[in-house]
Amino acid sequence: MKEPRKRARPGRAPAPAGRPGRPRQAEVARLAGVSQTTVSLVLGGKTQGPSISAETRQKVLDAAGRLGYVPDPAARSLAAARNDLLGVFSFTATFPTDVQHSYYPFLVGVEQEAAARGYDLVLFTGSSTGGAGAGTQALRRARLADGCLFLGRHAPAAELRRLVADGFPVVHVGRRGELEGLPWVGADYVSASREVVEALAAQGHRRIVLVREDDEAPASTDREQGFREGLESAGLPSGPEAVVRCADPEQDLSPERLRAWLADGVTAFVAEETDTSGAWRALIAAARKAGLDCPGDVSLALLGSPPPDLEEQPVPTGFDIPRAQLGAAAVRLLATLVAGEEGDEPLVACTYRPGATSGPPPAPGT
Repeated sequence: MKEPRKRARPGRAPAPAGRPGRPRQAEVARLAGVSQTTVSLVLGGKTQGPSISAETRQKVLDAAGRLGYVPDPAARSLAAARNDLLGVFSFTATFPTDVQHSYYPFLVGVEQEAAARGYDLVLFTGSSTGGAGAGTQALRRARLADGCLFLGRHAPAAELRRLVADGFPVVHVGRRGELEGLPWVGADYVSASREVVEALAAQGHRRIVLVREDDEAPASTDREQGFREGLESAGLPSGPEAVVRCADPEQDLSPERLRAWLADGVTAFVAEETDTSGAWRALIAAARKAGLDCPGDVSLALLGSPPPDLEEQPVPTGFDIPRAQLGAAAVRLLATLVAGEEGDEPLVACTYRPGATSGPPPAPGT
């Protein structure tokens, strides 16, 4: 079995140049056994945000003393110029404030964490106004805030690189580390996808196909990696035919094609969740039009959470994305960067969901 690809470390901002020997707040936090945000609040003398006990405050001060921590004057100067505003920018056609939008729970977590830390939010809607260069202009306006969070599957790399190069605090929610120096937070899609496949294999499935969109979005790549790892750990076929890319899922996933797969021995299909969930919607529609019972005739699983507008459908086997937690983690990381410190947030684990759309494969000949 081939070794899985190494994953980028989430949320890691490059170390400030010229300070190789200076202890940082991250080290103080590790020694004190508290979060880096708590260290920032204690050492910065802030009164806004959550209350900190005298015991915790003393732990931080003791750890700082043992390490010889000295505040960075440049970082303190930047912090003094802050206006306690955090920006939120979405690379979608419509800003996701509708509760039916898959990004809405992210914003719930963002708002709650920002409020707890004494920040106000500025929502940048330039990407929804249309017109050439509208998104780029809005990205430039994002500098009005102390720092900015970004949501969305496809982001303009050049403009984000420019923000990072200028030292403007930015965090991408869900984005991987393919843009050097761009801090990000994300869910552990690899482990979660592998767990779903292993559960299908345990039910007896021996031919499983993943349906995904035809792009290189990092979240899709992670899901495919976990899917293939799951197949390999179960000793199932993991060649090119195990993954199908769809430029137009509604057209590509016809009832006839679904029946052809079943005739060839495929008994379970897995679809990725995206902001549109196009592959999952098309897969459900194709099974229904083909007259297939789920999970009697075919098992289906979703690598992600079901779209809110499909709540009346049976709960799909798969995993739930902790969107609110990811939004809160993004705010914590951004607040750390705004304070002029290094930031690091771990991958957030997803929760396996047994669901009602998978079961043992049908007996041969039925």
